[in-house]
Amino acid sequence: MSHRNSLGRLALTLELLQIIKPSGEYVEQMEPEIAHDELKKLYRLMMLVRNLDTRSLQLQRQGRIGFYIGCLGQEAAQIGSAYALKPEDWVFPAYREVGTMLQRGIPLQDLMNQYFANAEDLQKGRQLMNLYGRKSANYVTGSAPIATQLPHAVGAAFAAKLRGDKVVTLVYFGEGATSANDFHTGMNFAGVYKTPTVFFCQNNHYAISLPVERQTATDTIAVKAQAYGFEGVRVDGNDILAVYRTTKEAVDRARSNGGPTLIEAVTYRMGPHSSSDDPKRYRSNQELDEWQMRDPLARFRKYLERKRIWSAADEKKAQEDTNRQIDEAISYAEKIPRPTIETLFTDVYAELPWHIQEEFRELKDEDEGR
Repeated sequence: MSHRNSLGRLALTLELLQIIKPSGEYVEQMEPEIAHDELKKLYRLMMLVRNLDTRSLQLQRQGRIGFYIGCLGQEAAQIGSAYALKPEDWVFPAYREVGTMLQRGIPLQDLMNQYFANAEDLQKGRQLMNLYGRKSANYVTGSAPIATQLPHAVGAAFAAKLRGDKVVTLVYFGEGATSANDFHTGMNFAGVYKTPTVFFCQNNHYAISLPVERQTATDTIAVKAQAYGFEGVRVDGNDILAVYRTTKEAVDRARSNGGPTLIEAVTYRMGPHSSSDDPKRYRSNQELDEWQMRDPLARFRKYLERKRIWSAADEKKAQEDTNRQIDEAISYAEKIPRPTIETLFTDVYAELPWHIQEEFRELKDEDEGR
C-alpha cells in the first residue's frame, strides 16, 4: 500500500507479518506445521545461542579470546530462517549468524575452536570471530567487508539454475549493507535472471552506530525489491514462527523457479555491535528497554507454555544442559595449542614454489632457534 509521508512524497510500505505476539498469544490459523518436539528443539537451540553469546563476550573481556561479534536479540531471525532450508541449499552469511551455523549442524566445539584460534580450528586462526565456513554444511566462509556475499550467493544460485539443480541460496546481511554497491549488483542480477536466491536482511536498526533512518529514504528495506522486479516482504524478526513461515515460502518459490525474494526481518541488536563497541554512546536505555519487551526468546517460551508443551522444569534442565555444553566446549578448546608455524604456508599452493620453500625453511629454523 502507499501513503504520503511528512515530506510530501509517495512512500511505499509493506505490512509486517507476525504470528506470535510479545505476550505469547498467537494466531492459530497462521501457525506453520511444526511438530512439538521440533518446536522444543528450536527453543533449546535459541537458548544455546543466547547463553553462548553471553559467555563469548565474557571470554573476550577476560582476555581469553581476542574479539567477538554477538547476535543477542537476533536468535529467532537466524534460526527460524535457517530451519526453512534443505541440506543441499547453500548459506552465505555476514558475520553475526551464530544461530544459523548451529542450525546448519556445525558442531559447537568446532565453533569454539575457531573462537580460540587453536590447532583444531579448520581455518587455522586466519579469520575473525564467526567468519566460519564448512563445506559439509554448505556454509560459505563469511567476509568482513560489507555486502560482498550478495553477488556470491546470486552467482552460486545462477550456476545451480544453469545445471538444473534444485538448490536455493540464502544470503544474510544487515540493513547497512543495502547502502553498499554489492547490494545493487546482487539484487539486479537476481531480478534479471530470476535466480533461486533468498535475500535475508536482518534489520537490527543500527549499522554499528548509524540508525536505519539515516541509511535510506524509503520507509522499509523490503520495498527496495520492487525496483529489481521481484517480491519484498517484511516479517517480525523476533517471531521465530513468522520468520520460518516467510522464509519457507520464499525458499519454496525459489526452488520452483519462481525467482528471488527479499525478506526484511525487523529485529534489534540488543548487545553491542562487537566487543569493541559501546552502544550506550548512540542509543538510549529507554529504546533498549522497549525492545527487550519484544525479546524473541521470552516470546517463544511464552508461546510454548501456552501450548502446554514447556514447563519450568523443562526451562531449568535446558539452561543446565546448554551451559554444560558451552563449559565443555570452552574447556576443550582452551587446552588445544595454537596452530603450528607450518600452517602459514598451507592452503595457498598445491605445490610450494622454490622461493616459498626457502622462506619456510628460514622461518622454521628461526623459530626452532628461539
